Amino acid sequence: MVGLSILSGSHRELIPSVIEALHEAGAGDIPVVVGGIIPDVDAIQLRAAGVAAVYTPKDFDLNRMLRDIIALVAERNGVDSLLGA
Repeated sequence: MVGLSILSGSHRELIPSVIEALHEAGAGDIPVVVGGIIPDVDAIQLRAAGVAAVYTPKDFDLNRMLRDIIALVAERNGVDSLLGA
């Protein structure tokens, strides 16, 4: 998994570039998760571009976010659950 935190507002330019670089390197199956000050409309576009999850300051439940990320990694690796339950 690649996690990116962008607080500069350059997420519309940087994140698609990272996804493209992963694809070019043969690593397009690696999930990309992003966080930062990202407007809802941009989050929709980022997901359409291949971002697996977008977290913003309104996402403050760290336990939920970690469960989401663990489930994402498990799913991408064909595992039922990494949480053991």
